[in-house]
Amino acid sequence: MAAARLLLAAAVMALALPSSLCQAPGPAAAPTSKGPPNVTAILEKGGQYATFIRLMKSTQQDTQLNSQLNNSFGSGYTVFAPTDNAFSSLKPGTLNKLTQQDQVSLIQYHILPQFYSLDSFETASNPVRTQASGSDGPYTLNITADSNSQVNVSTGLVATRVGTALRDTMPIAVYSVDKVLLPNDLFGVKPPASSPPAPKGKKPAKGGSSVAEAPLGSDDSAPTGAAPAGARVAGWSLVAAMVLAAAGSLL
Repeated sequence: MAAARLLLAAAVMALALPSSLCQAPGPAAAPTSKGPPNVTAILEKGGQYATFIRLMKSTQQDTQLNSQLNNSFGSGYTVFAPTDNAFSSLKPGTLNKLTQQDQVSLIQYHILPQFYSLDSFETASNPVRTQASGSDGPYTLNITADSNSQVNVSTGLVATRVGTALRDTMPIAVYSVDKVLLPNDLFGVKPPASSPPAPKGKKPAKGGSSVAEAPLGSDDSAPTGAAPAGARVAGWSLVAAMVLAAAGSLL
């Protein structure tokens, strides 16, 4: 009888315990590790940026940007990613005419060394500096927002609207654009080469002659060592008188 009471009490206690305590412990969940963002992965997820990805890889700008994101976020970064259609709309041979360094500058021109949300573009101070630079300093963009809060970006040669945000979380924002941003430094009209200065020479004399002419009858025009003109005339007169005298004596 006592044993039956003990079994009944144990059954009642088991029913009263929470179900979580009755279950066998399972394996511990692995902690989720969230590393720094990868710009290539962001673009691949977008699905229409194959040309931009290829150019980033060939110029090693994907590696450089991912390395900067890994080492230090700093002020963050903003990337304008042209779609494949944007590259298709370029004139044939546009990219092939660029040197390797120019291709690097073109990709860097699409990267801003600061994180911008769509809202922060409204207060951006123009011109906005990009990662690209040349002998005259950084390549810049002009970014404005219209009355509908639509953000527009202009290079001076190309203007387009900022489209879908593939990512807009610090430390990197990636925005889709439907035109390739062509920097004026690479694609603008080059100024004509300045003509070389004229060689220095003697200034022409007044009247158009570079050398003053000696006056007619001047003794300066006679060869060195020659007798003056008056002396030559007197000599001929003396010879003529002697000839006449000799002829008279013969008559």
